[in-house]
Amino acid sequence: MSEYDVECSHGMHVVHDGPRQARPLLLIHGSGASSSTWSPVVPALADHHHVIRVDLPGCGQSPPAPSYDVPAQAGQVAALLDELGLRQVAVAGHSSGGYVATALAEQRPDLVGSLALISSGPSPDALLRQPLLLRILLAPPFGPLLWSRRSDALIRRGISTTAARPVDIPDDVVADVRGTTYRTMRTVLRWNTAYITERSVPERLAALEVPVLVIFGAADPRWEPSSAHRYDVVPNAQVELLPGVGHLPMFEAPRTTGELLLDFATTAADSPPMIPET
Repeated sequence: MSEYDVECSHGMHVVHDGPRQARPLLLIHGSGASSSTWSPVVPALADHHHVIRVDLPGCGQSPPAPSYDVPAQAGQVAALLDELGLRQVAVAGHSSGGYVATALAEQRPDLVGSLALISSGPSPDALLRQPLLLRILLAPPFGPLLWSRRSDALIRRGISTTAARPVDIPDDVVADVRGTTYRTMRTVLRWNTAYITERSVPERLAALEVPVLVIFGAADPRWEPSSAHRYDVVPNAQVELLPGVGHLPMFEAPRTTGELLLDFATTAADSPPMIPET
């Protein structure tokens, strides 16, 4: 695997890995994170796919955007895929990145060949009481005061509170998380909540004709793990619960997560198109 191209397109920092002639696989990160959060699984994925990672607007190395609502972000991703001339792309989203992936499939079904959602909470009522450190950092009165003063150690602690296993958070992930402002983070979270409040993710996916893989940590401290089975209403959805894993499967179980993504992307690409019921 070799990283061969980095660019900025449609207001997003974009990283390409693997051979460009291979089947495309788009990776979308979660709230306040960046493309670097996929690093543990990229080497295995890029041996078989043209892997495209984006920093969503206002995150990582991407500039701010006028709007952070989920459909608007999906529209920017669609414009990128159009520019690259790609169709029927395997798309994977982590956490709220799964919402952007879902909105992309809603807007442009021609672009999405399969959808993999990792730790993507289905609806607001599945959200658990968040770890104390995150509650302090993300809400007044302390959040606005502490956010810009976070040390590398505090950022690592904040990320690690969402894991169920010890994780090693690389320097580039810490640097990218630091680049997201408090205002952007709060705005992104608000729009994410609005998206899944308007209509749950399983309801949205059930209306689409796209293969779906759901990966959930059985010890996720952010979302009720059993809520993963709400995705059972999606026709032919594959739901995988990872024992002893929290909200960060890419860091906590990179080999298993990579294998699941590879197997699903290959199977979905080789399967005949889904035929709607009449």
